[in-house]
Amino acid sequence: MDGLIQEKVRRFEEFVDLRLKPDLVHAIAERDKVFEQQEVLYPFEYDILNLRRNIENLEKNSVTSLQTLVNLGSEVYMQAEVPDTQRIFVDIGLGFHVEFTWSEALKYISVKEESLAKQIEEYTCLIASIKAQIKIVCEGIRELLQLPGER
Repeated sequence: MDGLIQEKVRRFEEFVDLRLKPDLVHAIAERDKVFEQQEVLYPFEYDILNLRRNIENLEKNSVTSLQTLVNLGSEVYMQAEVPDTQRIFVDIGLGFHVEFTWSEALKYISVKEESLAKQIEEYTCLIASIKAQIKIVCEGIRELLQLPGER
């Protein structure tokens, strides 16, 4: 009987170590990749807020042209004139920029934010589920070994 219990405990521990823990590590890594995508897409969280706010201000004030400073790199700026502000270019990742109208850009921003938030939520739920499975298996091992419960 004791050998049977030890065999079950060994199989449960093997399941946790060889299946659940690697799954947990993988799920955390995948969620971190989504966080990185979010940071790559919008390196500073306020950039996307600024983009949204700027577009809304352009719409509200009916701005058709503007003068601005453009960062050329290494904090070197140059004056630029935008003769038509009806269309803007938005970095969509991988070095690609898409020309959008103001409303299209706002819609793209909303869709992209929702997509990334949904992916993060899904991975967070998966991580919680795997942690719960590990806890259940550990509780099963504790009961097999007739150890006192944790408080």
